[in-house]
Amino acid sequence: MIRRFVGVLPLLSRFPFFSGDKRIRTLDAELRRRGFTFSQLASMLGYRPRRRDLFLEALLHRSFLPITDGTWTSNERLEFLGDAILNFLVADHLYRSMPDQEEGELTKLRSRLVNRRILAQRSRALGLNTVLLLSASAAQSLDSGSESIVADAFESVIGAIYLDGGLEEAREFVDRTLLSAVDLTSVAALDDNYKSALLEYAQSRSLGIPRYNVLKEEGPEHDRRFTIEVTLGSDPYGIGSGRSKKDAEQAAAAQALEKIHKELPLSTEPPISNVP
Repeated sequence: MIRRFVGVLPLLSRFPFFSGDKRIRTLDAELRRRGFTFSQLASMLGYRPRRRDLFLEALLHRSFLPITDGTWTSNERLEFLGDAILNFLVADHLYRSMPDQEEGELTKLRSRLVNRRILAQRSRALGLNTVLLLSASAAQSLDSGSESIVADAFESVIGAIYLDGGLEEAREFVDRTLLSAVDLTSVAALDDNYKSALLEYAQSRSLGIPRYNVLKEEGPEHDRRFTIEVTLGSDPYGIGSGRSKKDAEQAAAAQALEKIHKELPLSTEPPISNVP
């Protein structure tokens, strides 16, 4: 019996749950403290992870690193990998499903499908925003509408699925959670120049020029993150985050337009800019 059990140990050691890995138990405990079990993540993703450590890392924002035991890295490397895989899978899908579209139109459509606003929407639809491991300050920015953190989590999960299950598993996830969940015709008709659309709306209502104010800059020089607020008059209308000021301003303008759309009657919806 002892000999048989010893023979099983190498197999069990492949699975972090059984391996007695203290670093994994620590993050597991943190998730349970928040009322979340790892099996819920499998249901959330529609994918059964083999390597628990990969998916814990995918949830681990860099702001939480000081709270860990120092052996973890944030989800940024997985995000980098997931971003490349996502762009490939979306490009492959568009190439195969739209044989009559020229390269320029395919490029625009891919860009709109993988922009931070859409990825943040899909991430929130899955519920990833509820299980991310964040510091208190990062959680506040998430609650205030920051799209960057949840969009990055969507990409990091794609990276984890790719490493855990291979390209076809990643493809199935992207197809189910993004490509099949979004109306490609509507996305193709969108104008992603939200700043121009907001400016057009503000001028049509004599509200003056939207002002963009930097609320926060963080991260190392090679990976800066900006959080920007847009105001109309003296009233704040939206907050956005991004790797550049331009991306953060676009995200803030997008949130402002969404707020305006919800508050106005249908007959007075803000105009949609046609600026390329």
